[in-house]
Amino acid sequence: MTTSTDIHALLKAHFGFESFRGQQEAVIWRVLGGGDSLLLTPTGGGKSLCYQLPALAMDGVTLVVSPLIALMKDQVDGLSANGIAARFINSTLPMRDIERVQAEVRRGDVKILYVAPERLSAPGFQRFLSGLRVSLIAIDEAHCISEWGHEFRPDYRNLRQLRSMFPRTPVLALTATATERVRRDIVEQLNLQGAEVFVSSFNRANLSYGVRAKDNVERQVASLLERWKGSPAIVYCFSRQETEDVAASLRARGVDARAYHAGLGAEERRRAQDDFSRDRAAVIVATIAFGMGVDKPDVRLVVHTSLPKSVESYYQETGRAGRDGLPSECVLLFSYGDKVRQEFFIKRIEDEGEQGNAQEKLDQMVRFAQLHSCRRRYLLEYFGERWDAEECGGCDVCLASEERGEFDATEIAQKALSAVVRTGERYGAAHVTGVLVGSREKRILAAGHDELSVYGIVKDLDRGQLREVLGLLQARGLLALNDGEYPTLRVTDAGRGFLQGRERLSLPVLRTERRAAARLFDGESLEYDAELFEELRALRRRLADEQDVPAFVVFGDVSLRHMAASRPTTAEAFTRVPGVGQAKLAAYGGAFTDAVRRYVEEHGIAAEEPSAPSLFVGPARANGQRRSTRDSTRELLARGLSVEAIARERGISAKTVLGHIESLDRGGEALEVGHLAPPAERMRRIEEAFGVCGSAFLRPVWEYLGSEFGYDEIRVARVCLRQSGRLEG
Repeated sequence: MTTSTDIHALLKAHFGFESFRGQQEAVIWRVLGGGDSLLLTPTGGGKSLCYQLPALAMDGVTLVVSPLIALMKDQVDGLSANGIAARFINSTLPMRDIERVQAEVRRGDVKILYVAPERLSAPGFQRFLSGLRVSLIAIDEAHCISEWGHEFRPDYRNLRQLRSMFPRTPVLALTATATERVRRDIVEQLNLQGAEVFVSSFNRANLSYGVRAKDNVERQVASLLERWKGSPAIVYCFSRQETEDVAASLRARGVDARAYHAGLGAEERRRAQDDFSRDRAAVIVATIAFGMGVDKPDVRLVVHTSLPKSVESYYQETGRAGRDGLPSECVLLFSYGDKVRQEFFIKRIEDEGEQGNAQEKLDQMVRFAQLHSCRRRYLLEYFGERWDAEECGGCDVCLASEERGEFDATEIAQKALSAVVRTGERYGAAHVTGVLVGSREKRILAAGHDELSVYGIVKDLDRGQLREVLGLLQARGLLALNDGEYPTLRVTDAGRGFLQGRERLSLPVLRTERRAAARLFDGESLEYDAELFEELRALRRRLADEQDVPAFVVFGDVSLRHMAASRPTTAEAFTRVPGVGQAKLAAYGGAFTDAVRRYVEEHGIAAEEPSAPSLFVGPARANGQRRSTRDSTRELLARGLSVEAIARERGISAKTVLGHIESLDRGGEALEVGHLAPPAERMRRIEEAFGVCGSAFLRPVWEYLGSEFGYDEIRVARVCLRQSGRLEG
């Protein structure tokens, strides 16, 4: 009989974790008890563990049905790295390999077998299954079985056969996106018996949501990528051509971007996805043809350059960001014209009911884009989850309200409302903002609107900010949209009263991209050595390339950050890192503890357990028998030498010297660093940035200040501020 001790031991030994998250343990006990279940939990919520761990505790094989053919190999590689025997069968394998896998399964050498849904309709495969002891059936992306879902797949209807083939085998259906109606349909279509439904919160607390008026797509995307420089990002476009254009534009700016769409050959698509998964390309620019096979946990940015067709699609696509739980950003570039483009395809749907359903879903997505209230609340309530908090602190609307308060908007509101009136209340926001800023667009000149008194009267706001003003005026009831196919603006009775009465008006201060970006990192409480983290990333990449697997199969960023924080140099210390189980300890422990040991010795800083012997190398070095390398750096610093001069004197890198100085500072030692401080004005701006970001972490300050300030300059300034008592932490 399986006990709680047993499943916790399996969790640590194979997955490297001490405890379960959310409802994982409850679902696992339901499966081990033989009951059917439906699990709804957001992407990154740990769905896979709910069938992978029971598979280890049960006799026989666990059958996992998944439409994610491109993902199966990565999942099997990941399980193999954790010491779990897993295989897949799909159309990418030649027949001889399929026969080899089937023979392994028959022998009982495989615990988890992944198959595509269409495989189940083949008589030969059904005969193969009938001879197996199937302990669990897990159906991933279960919403695909429902016509009311956003990704209905007819092949999923074949899954009912599994119930008749294995009537006593528990079935676990899993999905990240399903409304109440879709949940009921999943239970009915799969014939789940007495199913227990587990619904986790849909809230992805580490994701920040934002919507911006679409202006210059290529410039806007490049700006967002600059903020997350070097981090993995997905950019979704509407059409194949837009995908190619944006990717080419980014490459021209020095960004290693790959295009991905259905028009490319299979080999080109595979290469693009592999380059992204294996950190050879930081950015993938794609249509929605890309994504169902994404298992990359460290995507930090997802940008939509066009309106998704539904809230479900948007939630699922943005859910590919931050699956490792670290702060990540989701940005939608919105133009009402994108709604018109989507409606062109909706009108071609022949079935009236299906067409109406598609139109309703699109309208709900448009409402999300036009919100002037919490976006997170809208998403959660869409999926039936109540959200009582006034502000979420993680969407552009709440960040603007929380950080900026209100401003006197009387003058700009009068100008904006007057422009709507003067242009005849027959134009949309794009036209009105163009008139206000004095645009020379053909349509404005053709209408003669360059002759109006309101033409060019706004000098201190850009068009994106003016669009926000117009949206806020709609929220206050001073502007409204005319009925009809296109969203033209009109001034309401309340708006006309405001123009005539000249009363004062306050609005929330307009959002700024830079301030919102800095706030994204507030939840990142683990202070780690950024330089060591980069060295460990490089090691991870080398090991992954040698084994021909994605980098995250070796370790995720969360594990590397914990290594860079605790600096483990022994096997015992290494096993305390989240994500390190017995298989990964054996496979990678030596390489990573060696790398940490070299780093701490070169930098003269303390490891987690400097006196403990390593289990991976020969006799430990005699520490403490030589003068600390940090002492040498401190003496040269006291003589007034610069970082570069100390590096030259000692024959080490400037980054190593900086590491010594930071380590001495963290140790509470008094240092003579006044001569290292940046010029007074730059120092003032850096100090102000630390105050704005509300912590001593470097990255938020670097993001806030922009490319004008170097990372190392901010590192030095932080030491100076700490030494002078003007910064804590």
